Parts: sequence; C-alpha cells; structure tokens
Amino acid sequence: MAVFVAMCFARTVYAVDPNRAISQYMRESWGLERGFTGGAVTSIAQGPNGYLWIGTEKGLVRFDGLSFQVFQQQTPTALPIGPVQELIADSQSNLWILLANTTILRYRDGKFDPGHSQAAVGITSIGRRRDGSALLSSLALGPLGYQAGKFDVLTAPSTPGRSDSPQAAVMNDELSSRLSWATGVATHRFAKPNTSVAAIAETSDGIIWLGTPDRGLFYLKDGQVHDVAQAVEGRINCLLPMANGELWIGTDKGVLRWTGSRITREGVPSELSKVSALSAIRDRDGNLWIGTSHGLLRSNAGGVSFDDDGTVASDLAVNSVFEDREGDIWLGTPRGIERLRDSTFVSYAVDEELRSTSGGPVYIDAGGRTWFAPFNGGLHWLKDGKIESVTAGGLDRDVVYSITGSHDELWAGRQRGGLTRLRVARGGFETKTYTHADGLLQDSVYAVHQNRDGSVWAGTLSGGVSELRDGKFTSYTMANGMPSNTVTAMAEGADGSMWFATPVGLTQLLHGQLRTYTETDGLPSPDIDCLLEDSSHVLWVGTTSGLAYFNAGTIHIPRNVPESLHEQIFGVAEDTNGWLWVATSNHVLRVRRDRLLSGAIAEEDVREYGTSDGLSGVEGVKRQQSVVEDPLGRIWFSMNHGLSVVDPIRAVRGAAPVLAKIDAVSVDGDLIDIKTAVRVPSVSQRITFGFSGVNLSLPERIRYKYRLDGFDRGWSEPVGVREAIYTNLDPGSYTFRVIAENCDGVWNMDGPSLNLTVVPTFYQTNWFLLLCAAAVGVLAWVVYQWHVGQVTSRMDLQFIERLSERTRIARELHDTLLQSFQGLILHFQTARDLIPRDPSKAEKSLDTALQSADEAMVEGRNAIYDIRSSTLIDDDLAHMITALGEELGAKIEEGARPGFSVVEEGTAKPLDPIFRDDVYHIVREALRNSFKHSEAQKIEAEITYGKRLLRVRIRDDGKGIDRKVLEEGERAGHWGLPGMRERAKRIGAHLAVWSEAGAGTEVELYVSGSLIYESASPQLLSRFFRRSGARDKGL
Repeated sequence: MAVFVAMCFARTVYAVDPNRAISQYMRESWGLERGFTGGAVTSIAQGPNGYLWIGTEKGLVRFDGLSFQVFQQQTPTALPIGPVQELIADSQSNLWILLANTTILRYRDGKFDPGHSQAAVGITSIGRRRDGSALLSSLALGPLGYQAGKFDVLTAPSTPGRSDSPQAAVMNDELSSRLSWATGVATHRFAKPNTSVAAIAETSDGIIWLGTPDRGLFYLKDGQVHDVAQAVEGRINCLLPMANGELWIGTDKGVLRWTGSRITREGVPSELSKVSALSAIRDRDGNLWIGTSHGLLRSNAGGVSFDDDGTVASDLAVNSVFEDREGDIWLGTPRGIERLRDSTFVSYAVDEELRSTSGGPVYIDAGGRTWFAPFNGGLHWLKDGKIESVTAGGLDRDVVYSITGSHDELWAGRQRGGLTRLRVARGGFETKTYTHADGLLQDSVYAVHQNRDGSVWAGTLSGGVSELRDGKFTSYTMANGMPSNTVTAMAEGADGSMWFATPVGLTQLLHGQLRTYTETDGLPSPDIDCLLEDSSHVLWVGTTSGLAYFNAGTIHIPRNVPESLHEQIFGVAEDTNGWLWVATSNHVLRVRRDRLLSGAIAEEDVREYGTSDGLSGVEGVKRQQSVVEDPLGRIWFSMNHGLSVVDPIRAVRGAAPVLAKIDAVSVDGDLIDIKTAVRVPSVSQRITFGFSGVNLSLPERIRYKYRLDGFDRGWSEPVGVREAIYTNLDPGSYTFRVIAENCDGVWNMDGPSLNLTVVPTFYQTNWFLLLCAAAVGVLAWVVYQWHVGQVTSRMDLQFIERLSERTRIARELHDTLLQSFQGLILHFQTARDLIPRDPSKAEKSLDTALQSADEAMVEGRNAIYDIRSSTLIDDDLAHMITALGEELGAKIEEGARPGFSVVEEGTAKPLDPIFRDDVYHIVREALRNSFKHSEAQKIEAEITYGKRLLRVRIRDDGKGIDRKVLEEGERAGHWGLPGMRERAKRIGAHLAVWSEAGAGTEVELYVSGSLIYESASPQLLSRFFRRSGARDKGL
C-alpha cells in the first residue's frame, strides 16, 4: 500500500536519514514558476557564507533559500559570463567557475578576481583535492593545483611534450592570456591524455585521476600521467573517490569501480550497471547519491533506493548532485533545482483502501507494530512500511475508540462491540470480546487502560468505568461516587492510584476511595481529554482550556507558557530527554518538562512544529491515546490527517547556525558603498540597514536581533524583517551589529558588524559649540550687566523723581505759600502802623490780612494735596478725574457750580503708575483752573485710549485766558501753566492750550502708548532710556 511521508527540516551536522526511502524525503523544487530563470542546471556549489551557487546553461545564479540573484557579468563593463560548465568551492573561500568556453573565473570576498577574469587557459574540468583545495585540468598545462595564491603545474618537467614548456613551473596568481593553450602549446603535443578531461579527482592515496569523454581513464602519479590498461566503455562523466584509494567511475554505460589494481563491476550494486551516471557524491554518512539521465538513486548498506518509487523510469536527468552543510541533497535538472531534506516528523496517510486519512487512537506493541484506528472504523497496523488490517472479531466493521496492551496482548475499546482482546496466534489473531452480557457496564468503551498487574480498565461513553480482573468486572458509577459516567481517559499512578478523566473533573481512586478535583482545586477546566504520569510521577492533565499538572497533592497550572498550551490539549507524551510532546487543537509542540514545572520557560524551551516539519496537519484528535511513546523512544502522533512519528534524538540535534550578513545601507533612500568607511552627514533623516541570514533549510523561520552601539542600550526584540531603520542620529561614531536565529531557537552570536560615522555639520562641531558657549557666556554677562544697570537706573530714577518732586514742592511753597505768608506779614505790619493814626484804615488792612490768610491756607492745602502718593490714587484714570471734578465742584456754591462730565473713548488699558500720576497732576491743574477761574457753565474731560497714544482733553465754555498770558506762557505770580508744561516735558508728553476771550479754553495732553501703556511696551531698554532721558532733561 502507498505510504505518504512528508519531511521538513534538515539538521546541520547530520546527513539525511539513510533509513528512509528516497520517496520519504521532503522534496522541493524551484523552476520558472518560483523565480528560477537560469534554465538547465549543470553544477551546484556552496560558498563559505552559506549561499548556494548554481551554474546553468545561461549563466551564474546565487540562491539564499528565498530568492535568486543572477550574475550576468563580472563587472558592469565586462562581457556576459555565459554558460557555466562546473562549480566548486575550495577550502580557501574561493568559488571557482568553469565556463563552457574553458575560461576559469574566481569569486572571492564579494567580487570576481580581475586576475582571472580573462584567463582562457583551456581549463576543461575542475574538482577538489583531499585537503579541499582546487584541482584543475588544463589543455595547455595538464593538471594544476592551487595553494596559497599560486597555481602549481603538477606534472614533472620531464613529462613528454612538456620539457620545453615555459609554463612548466610554479606560477603566481596572475593567470593571463599569455598562458592560453592557443598561444604555443597545442593539444596534439600532450602525450597523455591527448584530449580534454571531463572529470578530475584525487583519491585518498594521493593519486589524481583524469576521466575523458572518449579516451578512457588516466591517472597522475609521481608527476607522470599514465593510462589505465583496461578500456572504459562510454563517456566518463564523473569520478567519485572512496575509502582506501578506491574510485567509482560514472559513465554513460553504468557505474564502474577501481579497486586499486583494476576496473571492475564487482562490489557495485547490479542496479547501477546499466544507468547513465551523470553525477555522484558521497554524503557525510557514507551514502552514495548518483544522478542519472533518468532520475536519482541512492546506494548504501540497505541497498539501492530509486527516485521514482522503485523504478528509474523518469524522464528528468539529474546533471548535478550536491550535499550542503546542513546535510540536504540538492539536484540540478534541466528544469531547475530540487532539494531533498530530512524532516523532524515522518507522516503517514493511509490510502483510499482504508477509507480514511483521519487519525484515531494509536498504540505500538512490543513487536514494533504501530496500531491505529481511523475515525471511520477498522483496526490496522503498520510495520516496515506495510499496512495490514484486522478483520477478526468484527473489528473491521466497528469504530475503535481506544487501544492498549502489553507483551503479545492487545485490548481495543469499541463503539458498539464492547471490549476486545487480541492475541497473536498461528500467523493471525485470536479475539475475545466482553460485552454488557459479561458484566461490562456498557458496550460503548471509549477509554481502555491495562495496569502493571495485568488488570484492564474500561471507561465507557456514558455508563461508568469497569475493572476486569481475573475474568470479573468491578464497576464504578455516579451511584458509588463517580462525578460522571463518561470516562475519556485513564492513567495509573505510581502509588497505585487510578486516575479517571471526565467532563466534570479529575477523579482519583485510591484504596477504594474516590476523590474528584475540579476548577475550585485549580484545574483550568473540569473537561479533561488526556492524562499522563511522567517518569517523575507528576500527573499531567490535558483539559479543554489548557495544560495542568498534579504534584504533591496539589493541582498547578504552568506559568509563563505559550498561548498554544492554553488551547484544548488532546495528547501528551514524555521522551527520554525530559521533553514533553503535546498535541493541541491547533498545534504540535515540544517543551522542557522541568521548565514547565518551575515556570521559568525561556524561548529556547519551546518549539512548535508545522507542516514544514513533516506533519501532514497540526490538528490533534480527541482520543485517549493520540500521542504515545514507542519502545524505541520515538513519539507517535495521531492527527486529523494521519499518523506522524518523530525521533526525539534527531529532533534536538542543532540545525546549522544562521550566517547573518549586512547587505546594504541606504541614507534617505540612496544606497551607499559599505565596502569603504561609511560616513553620512548628520542632516540625514533616515538611515536603513539591510541585512539577511543564509540558512537554506528553512529560511522563512530565520529571526534577527540588531543593535546600534552608541545609540541602543541592548539588542532589539527578535524580528523577521530584514532591515533596521534609524532616524535623526546625532553626530558620532556608531557600530551596527546583527545576529540571526535558526529554527531551533539557537542564536549565532558571531554576527557581522559595520562601523558608521555620522559627520557633524559646522554648527555641530566642537569648535562651534565652544564658540556658542562663549557667546552664551558673553550674552549672559551682557544681560547681567544690563539687569544691574536697569536696577541701578530704576533706583536713580526713583531718587531723581523724589528729588524733583521735593524741588517742585519747595519751589511751590516758596513761590506761593511763603509769598502769601510774606504778604500777610506786610498787611499786619501796615495795620499796626495805621492803628494810632487811622483806625478805620487799620481795620480794612486787618480784613485784607485775614482774607490773605484764608488764601494762604487754601494754597497750603493744595500743596499738601499735590504730595499725595500715587499708591493712594485709583488705578482707573477716568474714575480719578471724575472724583477730582466732583471734589472741585463741591467747593463752589450751588448756583455758580458748572456742569462737569467725563467722556471715555476706546478700551481702557493699564497705565504705568508714574506716568499716570504725572498725567493726573497735569489734568488736575487744568481742571482746578477751569473750576476756579473760568466762570464756565460746562466743563468736560475727554480721555481717548488709542493704539499708539493716550490723549486727554479738558474743555470749558468760560471767559478764556488772556492772549498775553498764552503768548508768555504764564501769568505773573502764578506757576500753573509752567508747572503743567514742565510735567509734560518730563514724561515725554505733548501739551497744547487753546483759548479765546469769551470762548472758553481747551487743554490737550497726549502721551505715546509705548511709554504709558504697561502691556504695549516690550522694549524695556528703549522705554527706560526714553523715560530717563526725558526726566533728566526735566531737571
């Protein structure tokens, strides 16, 4: 019967499993439909950085596992490379490319060596020596070696046809056209072989072998070329060195063997005698892989395996066979490349004869049979790649829910047929079935378990659980303590306990007592699907809401576990390495048991598997034994799409470390050269580092961490993208580093690095910063000096203001009050003198003196009123003027009192207190004159708040001011007008007076807003100097 096996990930230091047929490897191909445009493949090699190099009929191609890069030319100005005949990678990190025109190229450190770019020296074949160095065959010079940067002609100078050859010497690395076979050494001069060489190799005894297309086989020993006496029929296509100096020879007429003394077919499998062998390799486990004109075959101790299910009837030639460093086998065909690789899992899907590919219970007996029962019914076993079915006891017509057993005995729980025992007898099986009639609680047996003492437990679908011991059943149901009559799984504890999984909890039977654990005891869900007691006697419980375990009398839920372990758990098994293998509703995973118990789970402690790992599906099945360990330590999974098996020993063998590399750097979208020192201007907004990791087995699982030393404090979070972006880096030196992780979670800490310098602009240089610091210092000093000067100036201003005010007061007292008192004294003196002579005149003089005294008192009161501090004056100028007018009007008799009003235009603004006081004093003087002297009927004060100035007008309709007074600017013996002008001049204001006799008087005062408005004057220095200058002039 056909068995389908899918495979996945190849392991690094191991070849593919030689115990599998070729059809059991995972095979993946790349052709036109997957981006490979190279045409027919002629040769395959792997470079030191992990890339796969592919020689084709169209040129040279490089593959990183995800994408192909075609090398059309060696340099932008060179001719096309053209068809490639052979490729080898030597032990000195050189990739040698043999073109169909006999030109040899060398690729190293990311570029083609110009010393070899035009070296047409008649090279017809290349290979590797025992030490891994390059071996070449030249039409002009014969066999050549390459060591330490030099070519060596391996034939001795005395070789016929070579003694006069100027090239028969050690040559430097500069192969050039002067060594061309067409410039003096023709092919007819060669003694042996006098034809081109199609294959060249060195055996373990140091002999170099030359295989020709039509002249047979030659060998080079002690500097001399000899032919093999025995003729070789057909074209020699490939040579394969073996152990002990043996050589296998692949020809158009089959595979031959050189024993050390002769050519023979003895020791060569008969299946290889008639194939047309085009290529051959020996992998690291000693398996022979031979590419033929009709497919691939493998030869080892187990025989010959063919590519096409036991035949070689294939129309696809294998021109090249290659084993990469991860152990995968690569094939070059006329359609592209193919890969064979090992997988973690081998998956079996039963064919249509068995009616179902859906899994069910699985069990492996002591004889190596794998028993399984698909959902759709029947019982089958698999052994040595063959599947057999059981028909005895009606098992082929019933659904088997559960399978268990020991030694040569098998027990099956059936959907309708009860509990059946199978024993091997006379090449067949004997069956014994127990049903309800025999004491079984129910004929639908969902779970079966056989204890160490041989007793058998049968958990039914809805009837409870029965124990069969010595032919008799003992039953446990809800009537005697079971929480449910449905039993889905069972396990035996080391202490003799029996554990039953039910939809409503976990039940323990110990010493005849039943105890049930539910969610209140710590279970994530009471609905349980599977049980396992591990080697440390910890009971693992798989529920519909995740995994739990019972240890030391308590149920625990593992901490810090991946989300997949919170899914429905269908099966758990333990391997000999201490790992738990778990099948959930949507995942298959492996997790370290001890880390689950401790709760300290790291990234490398969990590994999830999928179809790329060889699984045919990742959906588990609800059966008691869907994940089990076999006697060989392998873990079997019954999945929704068939059976899968994994060898834990091979599964934990580390995959090849990923070789990370930095591919490119772009600055604001423009690529820059990273082969030289990387310097970028600091004005760059976006720097992008492009990187990649080469791992041919499973490149889509590669993850990266990166960091930029000088900027990042640590490694980035693992990412799958292949670029890192940094923006607005400060000037300085940086180092970009990247590391890569393989599919096993192993990080290759030996990652590449790239130094980067962000060059500062002139304003980011140290000298500019020092200059700026000096400038800031000077500016701070200037600001400080200005501040000190301003404080000093304000103090001076206050002093000057006080001094000016005192001077004014003194002058007013002298010019008004003191003069009044002086006049009063004169009146009194006159009266004293008149009393003796003329008492009536003396009386009049006394009356005049008393009147002068009253006037002197008024003038004194007014002077004191002028001294009042501005802090005692209302901030609202209009309100202050209104109050002043009311006060002045109250001194006049009711009938003679003029009407007074204040008009305010514009929006009132806060005023500087000092300027406001001066304005107020000027207005007060004008109003006092109007009220006292104008004899007006109406007096009006108008305040206008403009954007650029404050204007105040005082108007009356009185008798006016004498023209002479206006012209002279003052009235004799009075200081009102001069005082007003002095105040106006001191604050930088403009004062104008208009008056006509009998037409009233108008006084206008306006002040610049930049001086008087508090909020409108940010130019403090200008304001200060203007103010102080004005006041200085006022002195």
